[in-house]
Amino acid sequence: VQLVESGGGLVQAGGSLRLSCAASTSSFDDYVIGWFRQAPGKGREGVLCDSKHNRGTYYADSVKDRFTTSRDNDKKMVYLQMHNLRPEDTAVYYCAAVSDRRAGYRCRDTAEWYDYWGQGTQVTVSS
Repeated sequence: VQLVESGGGLVQAGGSLRLSCAASTSSFDDYVIGWFRQAPGKGREGVLCDSKHNRGTYYADSVKDRFTTSRDNDKKMVYLQMHNLRPEDTAVYYCAAVSDRRAGYRCRDTAEWYDYWGQGTQVTVSS
């Protein structure tokens, strides 16, 4: 499975961005998709997860009510919509995938569960 992210950039605080993650697999709905981020000097943080068993599961309290994820299985795309961005949201954002079966048919919030990773896209929020 190959994952390619796009949509990052520079935005002012309070603004919005939508990240996209394109997947190359014929059985896209059988994969759990996790969104992670890594700020400079920090570890990789689970942000939000999507699977057909756990739609829109949040792992970072700070993004609840601001970030949502959606999936288009026909297009093999996953989106991370981010609103009301804050400077502390600045990070490299990654989408990651693991098969539903290997994940135990649930979302997983830590990076070690995921087998496939995108290249990351930088999101910078200015104050």
